[in-house]
Amino acid sequence: MSLKKALLSQTLGFALGLTVSFTAFAADTTAPDNSTATADAVVPKESMFQAGRAYIARVSDRLADTVTGKSEELINRAMEVIGVRYRWDAELPQSGLDGSSFVGYVFKDKLGFLLPRKSTQMSRVGKPIGRDELQPGDLVFFNTMRLTFSHVGIYVGDNKFIHSPSKGTSVRVDDLGSLYWDKRFDGARRLDGSDNLNDAERQELLNEVKNLKRKSRSL
Repeated sequence: MSLKKALLSQTLGFALGLTVSFTAFAADTTAPDNSTATADAVVPKESMFQAGRAYIARVSDRLADTVTGKSEELINRAMEVIGVRYRWDAELPQSGLDGSSFVGYVFKDKLGFLLPRKSTQMSRVGKPIGRDELQPGDLVFFNTMRLTFSHVGIYVGDNKFIHSPSKGTSVRVDDLGSLYWDKRFDGARRLDGSDNLNDAERQELLNEVKNLKRKSRSL
């Protein structure tokens, strides 16, 4: 089943404003009066989930072209975050970013794509590619905690990637060929609109969309 990532557009001011795509999603999942409570009461959970999946299917085919066409913008945005300190379970540059939240922030802020929160879940989004196929904007994964896909970064070209490594460090560019990262390389994914997420993980992502929509209404 294709996974739609085009959910929210520019969040540079962190205002979480609704976009046209997001409004379309809202139309699928809320009542006419935009009352979340009413929608939850009237529309069965299963129906809401199916509506979300249908919307995902309608827009996911645009994902690959968008990432490829805007890879330079994506990398430039990632570079702007260099120096932001590592902080576990934080999601905004002002407070810090951990490995997966850095990747999630850049993709959401620049391309409006909402990725799963955990690196292990990100490793099942898109299609797997070989190391010799890497292009700027691809996700690269590493085993840094004796766990597969426990760390993620964004490939920037020339055998380099940008990431938020660990406690006591900050967002930086590293070389895939260095001894440490070379032996921990776990694979790479290209965001092409496909995924291997199970229904529970896909539902978790859709729930995050709903939460962001509620927050935007209070702004």
